[in-house]
Amino acid sequence: MTADSLIVVRGGGDIATGTIQKLRRSGFPVLVLEMDHPSAIRRFVALSEAVYEGIWTVEDVTAVIVYNLTEAYTQIALGKVPVLVDPICTILQQVKPLALVDAILAKRNLGTNKGMAGITVALGPGFCAGKDVDMVVETMRGHNLGRLICSGEAMPDTGIPGMIEGKGRERVIHAPAAGNIHIVKDIGDSVKKGQTIAMIGNVPVTASLNGIIRGMIHNDYHVYNSMKIADIDPRESEKDNCFTISDKSRCIGGSVLEAVMMGLAHG
Repeated sequence: MTADSLIVVRGGGDIATGTIQKLRRSGFPVLVLEMDHPSAIRRFVALSEAVYEGIWTVEDVTAVIVYNLTEAYTQIALGKVPVLVDPICTILQQVKPLALVDAILAKRNLGTNKGMAGITVALGPGFCAGKDVDMVVETMRGHNLGRLICSGEAMPDTGIPGMIEGKGRERVIHAPAAGNIHIVKDIGDSVKKGQTIAMIGNVPVTASLNGIIRGMIHNDYHVYNSMKIADIDPRESEKDNCFTISDKSRCIGGSVLEAVMMGLAHG
């Protein structure tokens, strides 16, 4: 493997994981760059969990924490996806990859630019295609989900979660206080409205509705007041969805693969 085929993905959350799987299955070696304390909510289907656990598998993709480029290449040769704690992309001083995908989904640009790789792709709002990056992928659910934007920006963030059985905002739970969180009910557990699902110090976090916990931030994470920390799926029959990549993630992943192939074809 050479840097000529390497794809660097910034972020290893659940949406990024759909992209990582798609690229890996298509034969591209992938290196994931993460922060030292990832805040993924749907962490059971987020390869960023390797930062905490050392190794983490989502479906058919296994991620392994690494500490330098040599270790990254070793894991790629073994068929794994290396995850390096490098939120500001210092590794790019050592290698210029074929492509770089910004999959942080921060709703703003945290430093990604077209000079980082031969092909640059960003997910969601906060980037201008043709200026900041080569292409932007639309992440808003609806008719345009997954659309490749070659000039301009994705739709702005509405702050409104996707609707499930008529439930939107109430599905998402935000921290009622700041402090380290202690999980009482974790991903996949059934809960009733008003039930305590976590504690932040002496402050209880309660379920906003009946259903299945679909996302929960990592235990002992230091949260800030109003931070998104969990979400609930009201469909108790859909428990298996907690452990597999979502339709949205797969759609976006396919679009990223398309963007890379377009870049190669026109490069």
